[in-house]
Amino acid sequence: MVFNTVPSIPIARHERSGGLADDIDFEIKGHEMQFAEIELDPGESAIAEAGSMMFKDPDIEMTTVFGDGSHGESSGFLDKLVGAGKRLITGESLFTTVFTHQGQGKARVAFAAPYPGHILAIKLDEIGGQLVCQKDAFLCAARGVSLGIAFQRRIMTGLFGGEGFIMQKLDGDGWVFVHVGGTTVERTLEAGEELHIDTGCVAAHTASVDFDLVRAGSIKSMIFGGEGIFFARLTGPGKVWIQSLPFSRLAGRMWAAVPSRGGSKGEGSILGGLGNLLDGDNN
Repeated sequence: MVFNTVPSIPIARHERSGGLADDIDFEIKGHEMQFAEIELDPGESAIAEAGSMMFKDPDIEMTTVFGDGSHGESSGFLDKLVGAGKRLITGESLFTTVFTHQGQGKARVAFAAPYPGHILAIKLDEIGGQLVCQKDAFLCAARGVSLGIAFQRRIMTGLFGGEGFIMQKLDGDGWVFVHVGGTTVERTLEAGEELHIDTGCVAAHTASVDFDLVRAGSIKSMIFGGEGIFFARLTGPGKVWIQSLPFSRLAGRMWAAVPSRGGSKGEGSILGGLGNLLDGDNN
């Protein structure tokens, strides 16, 4: 078993090679709030979720397309409709933004992570051409990568698997950039090797990994253990990416901290509302 923790400042630059997708150069910058800076040659493009752009050079033209943009402008309406339908099912926008370098020399465009975590840069042809990830993980990719859906084959897994029946499926041979919450751990599983993970902490896995559920211990542990009823059971061979802070957990903690009548809960005061007044929290 291989156990690797993603470094706090992963920076990568890669040489160009042949392939169906645009083989882009890039750097990943930052610590907890990272962004991916992509360098494009003339005619190259990157696709991204709407609203994720951080900055771009003037020679990069931004175009909004129907669907995932993987088939290009020459594709038929039916192909675009299918691509848009897949994105709608996964909860994403019907439209994708394509950034194309229309000038000379090199040009750069950057895409920012939506919340604290890490951006993973994964070359699809190095992992079998397909990556399955949580629904909101996709950030951007090289043009030519197809965005689809992956249905959970088992009903119980779909009902209690954290991400439901549907996850994102990224197909192709180019670079994809996915965002995961908190610190990221990559595990390589051998054939038949199992790993039990909190269902919300499964960020992504290769298509060869089997995703199932296993009961979280005894009935007492399931009710009072605070870890839910099931764990995700991932069985190799393949790679698994684990996130330490799922967005659902972060949102749940934030929601729990919101008081019913405005202001803060005054965590540092045992006097509650009166303590807030004394501390100056209720202005």
